[in-house]
Amino acid sequence: MAQLVRQQQVGVFVGYHAFGLQESDDAVLDLLFPDDFDFGTFLSTHPGRLDITSAGHTHTAALTVEVWDGSPPAQDPAGWEEQAEADFESVSGQVAVWSMSLGRMDDLITLAETGGSWRVRVSSSGRAAVKALAESEENVEAVEHYLVQFWPAGS
Repeated sequence: MAQLVRQQQVGVFVGYHAFGLQESDDAVLDLLFPDDFDFGTFLSTHPGRLDITSAGHTHTAALTVEVWDGSPPAQDPAGWEEQAEADFESVSGQVAVWSMSLGRMDDLITLAETGGSWRVRVSSSGRAAVKALAESEENVEAVEHYLVQFWPAGS
């Protein structure tokens, strides 16, 4: 049975319905966030990059990142409005959080001490609620929630 290795919570500033998780050593990447972002897809990928489309235009989403030593238990789809899985390659073992409007944020996510190949599952809730608040003038925080689970590929 897979074990949770680490968990981190981050408030991520969403701008223009988007944010990303990108290999921290971006010098090794050919395409940097947000180039070629696909706004029509909940989760899209580029080498070393995960692009996530939010239901809200401008707000702070709650992001929980988990790193597992094997494939984590499946999430009950009834608790999530969107879910998707993808492959992810990291050279450094560190992932940076990117905002469409603010650029690279200060938070770093540690996957491992070195790089490697990962599988990732992204789940999201609160999408309908944050979409309804999109036109409001109020500061919207932690209405939309994301759970991002990484585990070694092939495990």
